[in-house]
Amino acid sequence: MKHKNTKNKGFTQKGKNKSSIKQDPFFDKESKKRRKIEYEEDNIESEDSEGYENGVVEGGSDASSGEEETADEKRKRVATAYLEKIREIARKEEEEKDEDDEREDGEKEGERDSLVAKILQQEQLEDSGRLRRVIASRVQKPETIDEFRVLVKHRQPVTAVVLSEDDLKGYSASKDGSILHWDVDSGKGEKYLWPSEEVLKSHGAKDPQGRATKHSKHVLALAVSSDGRYLASGGLDRHVHLWDTRTREHIQAFPGHRGPVSCLTFRQGTSELFSGSFDRTVKIWNAEDRSYINTLFGHQSEILAIDSLRRERVLTVGRDRSMQLWKVPEESRLVFRAPATSLECCCFISNDEFLTGSDDGSIELWGVLRKKPVFIVKNAHALLASHNNSDLKDNGKVSNGYIENSDYNPGSYHSFSAYSWVSSVSVCRGSDLVASGAGNGSVRLWAIESEAKNIRPIFDIPLVGFVNSMAFAKSGQFLVAGVGQEPRLGRWGRLPAARNGVAIQSLSLS
Repeated sequence: MKHKNTKNKGFTQKGKNKSSIKQDPFFDKESKKRRKIEYEEDNIESEDSEGYENGVVEGGSDASSGEEETADEKRKRVATAYLEKIREIARKEEEEKDEDDEREDGEKEGERDSLVAKILQQEQLEDSGRLRRVIASRVQKPETIDEFRVLVKHRQPVTAVVLSEDDLKGYSASKDGSILHWDVDSGKGEKYLWPSEEVLKSHGAKDPQGRATKHSKHVLALAVSSDGRYLASGGLDRHVHLWDTRTREHIQAFPGHRGPVSCLTFRQGTSELFSGSFDRTVKIWNAEDRSYINTLFGHQSEILAIDSLRRERVLTVGRDRSMQLWKVPEESRLVFRAPATSLECCCFISNDEFLTGSDDGSIELWGVLRKKPVFIVKNAHALLASHNNSDLKDNGKVSNGYIENSDYNPGSYHSFSAYSWVSSVSVCRGSDLVASGAGNGSVRLWAIESEAKNIRPIFDIPLVGFVNSMAFAKSGQFLVAGVGQEPRLGRWGRLPAARNGVAIQSLSLS
């Protein structure tokens, strides 16, 4: 009996433990808490759905922040809007072409779709650099060549000028730190205001190094994103500054460079930003995420100019007599050696062709398959006693593809002075039309002949001052130039007759 009783007692005790666990207030509270959280999550989801129905997103919770537009959704929205724009263009062309033509709607719709596909394919080939527009031969030389028209005035020499993707707005910066946002047609501008030191530090800026007590406003470079949302600036304060073009407010400062930021460029169609500096490095940033990505090493001296297209490749030149093509995904580079002492500027013609300007007055045409220039124009901006604007003759050519723009007479010009340095080159995107500028009093237009590996001069446009930066319209109908009394990176020359500002020149195409 004792044994049975002990078994029963043990059994009843175990049962009591199970029931006591179920009735324990601690576990009871936990289940209530879980039920409460689930209930609150249901409420949050319903509130978010109501907010999206009303077109308003309510913040303050993790669930609501997760409902923001993703990158894929944004790409889809932008692509759909762009496709509608192309369809509208095709629809207008269809209406103008077939006003009196009575055909079925199905046939017209099919032709419109094929026209849209043709336009998109043409633009894709031009953007990728596989198709080149022939514009240089269509540029008509005016009977009387007038000087550039001053569009925007600056107090100090202009160091950088860029155009938006639609060619309607422009941005310029000068040595006094002013950044202007202006309309191409009217020239009316609005100034970007630099924030205080406290706001700069809150946006990520580090304390100034050396003897400086505050951040320098001296701007050397500008770049605008393809969507027109972000403007990047760089200068002597060793920071890359990011601005919102819609509000003209400073939104971020990227530290990291140990020298002045001399050049900037956005990769086409993305928010990926590349910056080159006197510290011999190229840094990669993401403007959308406002983050640092990577640093590229390879130059042995200061980097002076940078350019990029749609592919993940970057072109840089510097004072180490080299041009370097960086393949970002592979983390590799191609090094091209120049005969000049320093390459001052560069730009992509296509993915496989490049153009540079040097401090000895030469313009070099490069191909990706050769480590040396395939063609050189010597003394492209020579200071002549009597400058001749006529086209070059056959007897001006020299062996190895070199070409002189005048008879060689050392006493008639100073090709190694600062006034004849090729300080800027620009290409009309996806075409064979390029321009070069210096301090000799004119901007020269050139035609790139890829098959013949040749650079052919078109005509000169008078412009007094140092042409520190240039930008072509995508259509090739006008050219803007940033002009100053002094060079962009120093004061080794001065032209008091020059006017500091942005000049524009219209180009008529046949």
